[in-house]
Amino acid sequence: MSNIPFQTIDWTSIEKVEYKGETGVALWQTIQLGGLRIRLVEYSPGYLADHWCEKGHIVYCLEGDFITELSTGEKARLTKGGTYVVSDELSSHRSFSENGVKLLIVDGDFLKSS
Repeated sequence: MSNIPFQTIDWTSIEKVEYKGETGVALWQTIQLGGLRIRLVEYSPGYLADHWCEKGHIVYCLEGDFITELSTGEKARLTKGGTYVVSDELSSHRSFSENGVKLLIVDGDFLKSS
């Protein structure tokens, strides 16, 4: 991961892969660079993740808004320009978007909990 040469990403050339949620769908465009994953993710209106995630992420909200629910019952709303960060295995979380949202998500080996 420490040897990534300068490059640009043309997101229009990256395939959108659909993942069904408990309700709605998520569309992922993914770039994998060794142990680093960069994604543009869109949640449809009414999207609710079909699983609790324990992976670490850096999530930046590009458009819209969504709620991340933690297994503890705590909820955090992100709107355009908002970010959350969490390391692997430090929370169980899932996302819900009432009106749809577009996110930039970065994750990978550097977020492994120690």
